Amino acid sequence: MESFLFQATIYLLAACVAVPLAVRLGLGSVLGYLTAGIIIGPIGGLVGSETVDLQHFAEFGVVMMLFLIGLELEPRSLWDMRHRLLGLGGLQVVVTTGLIYAAASALGQPWTISLAIGLIFALSSTAIVLQTLNEKNLIQTGGGRSAFSVLLTQDIAVIPMLAFLPLLAIPGLNNRDGGLDDTKTHTEDAHHAPDALSSLIGDLPGWGVTLVTLAAIVVIVLGGHYLTRPIFRYIHWARLREMYTAVSLLFVVGVAVLMLMVGVSPALGTFLAGVVLANSEFRHELEADIEPFKGLLLGLFFITVGAGINFGTLFGDPVTIVGLTIGMMAIKAVILFTLALIFKIRGRDRMLFTLSLAQAGEFGFVLISFASQQSVLPNAMSETLLLVIALSMLLTPLLFIAYDALSSRMAESSAGQPADEIDDQQPIIIAGVGRFGQVVNRLVKNSGFQTTVLDHDLSTIELMRKFGFKSFFGDPTRPELLHAAGLEKAKVLVAAMDDKDAVTRLVKYARQERPDITIVARARDRVHTFELYQAGADFITREMFDSSLRAGRYVLEAMGLTEYEAHEQEVMFFKIDRAAMRDLAEVWNPKVPVLENDAFIERSKELNRELETALVSALTAPPKNPAEPSGAEPDTDKDTAPEKDAPPQTGGSRA
Repeated sequence: MESFLFQATIYLLAACVAVPLAVRLGLGSVLGYLTAGIIIGPIGGLVGSETVDLQHFAEFGVVMMLFLIGLELEPRSLWDMRHRLLGLGGLQVVVTTGLIYAAASALGQPWTISLAIGLIFALSSTAIVLQTLNEKNLIQTGGGRSAFSVLLTQDIAVIPMLAFLPLLAIPGLNNRDGGLDDTKTHTEDAHHAPDALSSLIGDLPGWGVTLVTLAAIVVIVLGGHYLTRPIFRYIHWARLREMYTAVSLLFVVGVAVLMLMVGVSPALGTFLAGVVLANSEFRHELEADIEPFKGLLLGLFFITVGAGINFGTLFGDPVTIVGLTIGMMAIKAVILFTLALIFKIRGRDRMLFTLSLAQAGEFGFVLISFASQQSVLPNAMSETLLLVIALSMLLTPLLFIAYDALSSRMAESSAGQPADEIDDQQPIIIAGVGRFGQVVNRLVKNSGFQTTVLDHDLSTIELMRKFGFKSFFGDPTRPELLHAAGLEKAKVLVAAMDDKDAVTRLVKYARQERPDITIVARARDRVHTFELYQAGADFITREMFDSSLRAGRYVLEAMGLTEYEAHEQEVMFFKIDRAAMRDLAEVWNPKVPVLENDAFIERSKELNRELETALVSALTAPPKNPAEPSGAEPDTDKDTAPEKDAPPQTGGSRA
């Protein structure tokens, strides 16, 4: 017990000190965890051989992470990714395996060992890459989505790799008399539990294994769709709050165990379970319950990677180890860059895609252990390969730092940047997040509603992401982008771009496609307001109208009106002017200049006289009880009163 508490204290203390420092220095949490592991392992010697066993447990953080990612994807979104999964991801695995096989063969390795090394190094680190992409809000960019597609393909590819490696076995490789040495025995012990579970299908023929695997997937799909809902509904009805967490963990762990029993990657199985539950009303509850465990286990996994680096082997032949690491990452980077060109990933996205996947991954540890157990790799080489993988993972956060530095210096216009892939459809679409759209978005989101934010300005999108606001780059007037954002299902569209012609085009197209959608539009001036009324906007807000009303109210107060009287004048002016704008829109003709439109001028004069009469009459009428105002309740704070006014906040009357 004392030993366990001591080890727990060491791991937690290292994380609590190193991670905040790394984040404060702009290095990211992943590098902080890796550094903490190096300090308590190779440098401090505070942890020992238990790190290997702990790493197997901590790898469950990757499983939970893929489950949470699956929750963010609807089945339709996964189907839309099929071309990148099969094309981009498949080519990456095959080409990387082939080139590294050729490089290893050129260094004098037998073809079986060369092929095994190629398979091992073809994989990248799902844990580090996705964690960093999420931290930097890059997962929704074109490069981030492409990287995720490749990582998912690699996780799927682990299964046939494990089945193929025994075919490369060299009898008696790791022992002179053909037996098993200590390393192999240790590896068998480490994997004893998965082997015992897999024995359930070990005696089945190939077609039987396939049927059992498909049956397990069907169980996950049907169970996730039909079984979890009544369970969570009962927990909600019984008000057993702590059971949400227990059932969520049971579901994830149960799916992982089921996948192990049929010989499938548990990470892949839980990802599928997450996709099945993406449309569940309990999705956010599942996310909230699993997220803390995912974060802790991933952090623990990164610490064990750092603690497991064998600096003795590194210092024994540093030139060879570092050379192999850099060579492997360079080969992968060249392949990734070439694939980015082929699949038309451009600009910053190409750089992100190339740098983010250049390392080897945590599944490489599994393949190396399995290959050593099956007498595919010599034990000495296994130690070297493990060190190369660990060093490449250690360098990955530095590659992301390099991406940040290079990306900020790239002189790249928004016109050359491809639009993001949108897989997040919310009931409110906000097109344009400049000064106007940002305020609308903050008000709506802080009121508990979800939005899909679009903007064609790349710097604005990057700024929004740095502050944690999910947003997508692209031209909101493009029909395909609007439909990808969920125009068919959205309840409200906010047209808030700076370009008034773009706003008009957007409103007109959205009204044609969705006669029932509510459209809130930003108008540059009075003429633009008329154009938007004719285009089909429901609510229209002139850029300077509300602020001008506030300034006018302050003038009235300075001239001796009470706050209540000035406020009543403001509200009345607002209502009458907004009604007049709709009236004038009927006689406005875009083909006739305003100064030549006699009907428009005469009607404007009539409406202005009516406005003047109404305002003067309101001031000369007998005072009302402030407790029963005609327009809105009196305000008591000059600085905050306009925010309380119902009409100015809505920004317009119903068209």
